[in-house]
Amino acid sequence: MRLYLTPQKIMQFANRLECLKANVFADMDRAKARAILAGRDAIDLSLGSADLSAEAHVTEAIAQSLHDPKTHGYLLFHGTQNFRQAAAQWYEQKFGIAVDPQTEVLPLIGSQEGTAHLPLAILNPGDFALLLDPGYPSHAGGVYLASGQIYPMPLLAENNFLPVLADIPAPVLAQARMMVLSYPHNPTTAVAPLSFFREAVAFCQQHDLVLVHDFPYVDLVFEDLGSRKQGAGSRTELRELRELRRLGEQLQVTSHKSQLIPNSEFRIPNSPLAPSILQADPEKSVSIEFFTLSKSYNMGGFRVGYAIGNSQLIAALRQVKAAVDFNQYRGILNGAIAALSGDQTGVQRMVETFRQRRDRFVNALHRIGWQVSIPEATMYIWAKLPVPWDRDSVSFCTQLVEATGVAVSPGAGFGKSGEGYVRFALVQSPDVLETVVDRIAQFLND
Repeated sequence: MRLYLTPQKIMQFANRLECLKANVFADMDRAKARAILAGRDAIDLSLGSADLSAEAHVTEAIAQSLHDPKTHGYLLFHGTQNFRQAAAQWYEQKFGIAVDPQTEVLPLIGSQEGTAHLPLAILNPGDFALLLDPGYPSHAGGVYLASGQIYPMPLLAENNFLPVLADIPAPVLAQARMMVLSYPHNPTTAVAPLSFFREAVAFCQQHDLVLVHDFPYVDLVFEDLGSRKQGAGSRTELRELRELRRLGEQLQVTSHKSQLIPNSEFRIPNSPLAPSILQADPEKSVSIEFFTLSKSYNMGGFRVGYAIGNSQLIAALRQVKAAVDFNQYRGILNGAIAALSGDQTGVQRMVETFRQRRDRFVNALHRIGWQVSIPEATMYIWAKLPVPWDRDSVSFCTQLVEATGVAVSPGAGFGKSGEGYVRFALVQSPDVLETVVDRIAQFLND
């Protein structure tokens, strides 16, 4: 019996996929593969996937759910009530703003799923989304899937990696429907002060924009930088953030509305240094904020997060999601409830782990003459490349991994304004990070 093979017909796909084709991160993956094939001892600092474990009370809650047949079926929205209540309570305890778990909270299968789906509910083809440059690549992917256009807002060191909203052209604003922020910021590690969030809220209200804030690093903030940051402006911002922590914004919440009360009567327990966008928009007039359990609770593989904000935006995103999923598995939500409602000392240990890694890695880079700034947040180091590599971050990263096995992320992969930088993810032990610096030193000397 003979088999006759015929050429496979080339299929035609939607134009929107053109914007999602291979990028510099795909090039890096190929370079990593070549290094491994060549026998290099690979150390991957290119992905922000922590090497830490979820807490025992979290995994135990998930394990117990596996044996409960009630968790084995589809999970509709009404079945997520306990999770939504836990998320709302966590937020109120942290930021002092009440949230209605019925209308202002939406479970997500990871926050990236939510930020990628939201543009489908907001943008019509050709509408603009205002995105940070450099920024998290998935934010752009969601806009492209919705057939939208992107206006990149440059983040420059001289502006503390905050966008200058006044620089956005009027014709772009006339076609814009949403602005996406994310602070503490990946990849630059910057923390935005509350004053900037207030400016952004007022700007979006003025121009009828939806304000999206992706908040994965809500807890991963280091508070010891006030005396080490360079420049009076930076110190002022850190003081403002600490004042926010101390005063708790003096917000009292009644019937999901916010009003000012004397500070002596109100205090936010465990309030973080990084502000929430809803502290600048307590009425939730234009804002929606995305949270994940991946970073604070080391649950990246479990894919669980949630959105909090304007009830109309929550309803619109819920409508999109109703067409694509039946929510996360109930057992994983039970683990998330345990994380949000249980002992938070694991979060403190996580922050301290990354603080120690940050200090070891930065000190080691300084020893070899690479002067990088000390990050005030996140699990990353955003490093300006030395000459002659400062014009081609992709070449630096591909040659580094092929020569040494060390993989890092090129700044150009996060946007045009990221060129000249690389991002190190502190996802290895301090000793391994020291080894990375030794290999980098040899590479630079060669």
